[in-house]
Amino acid sequence: MVLDMQIQEFGDRFNEVSSELLICMTGLNPHDSFCDFDQSKLQKLIDFYQHDFTFKDRLNILNELWVYPTFMKQDARFATLKSISDLAKVIVESNMHLNFLLVYQLLKLSLLLPVATATVERCFSTMKLVKLDLRNRISDVFLNDCEICALEREEFSKVTNESIIKRFLTMSPRRFQL
Repeated sequence: MVLDMQIQEFGDRFNEVSSELLICMTGLNPHDSFCDFDQSKLQKLIDFYQHDFTFKDRLNILNELWVYPTFMKQDARFATLKSISDLAKVIVESNMHLNFLLVYQLLKLSLLLPVATATVERCFSTMKLVKLDLRNRISDVFLNDCEICALEREEFSKVTNESIIKRFLTMSPRRFQL
């Protein structure tokens, strides 16, 4: 019953594409000497990132994926890794990212997915606060400006009133002086 509830919660939070992306990312998992490595999952993952790989890259990555698990299993530095982020660190430290450029690019894209998803969710949450029913008719430019101010609150809190006044005064002449 608990498992059913968790599966239901997962289904409610992630759509089909997001679920498929997460499943495909598991093909990069270094846990237990790359036992989850699955070239077909990684090929699907490449299909999700069509704009990041040229046709030539897609052909070359198939060769990299064919050799990649053998090299990783032979190197003792990769034997005890538990997560994709650990894998990325060790690949860079061992300069293997130079040998497997396209696999490393796929790894970076996989690591960006949770961050990008969280950023988008944060933007939509902020938009709900900024664009209320009372402000429903504001222009897209003004909405964008309000969004930036709301999202980057910490940076905007560092700006002083004096610096804003100085910036305003150095702009083109105004009808009246402050």
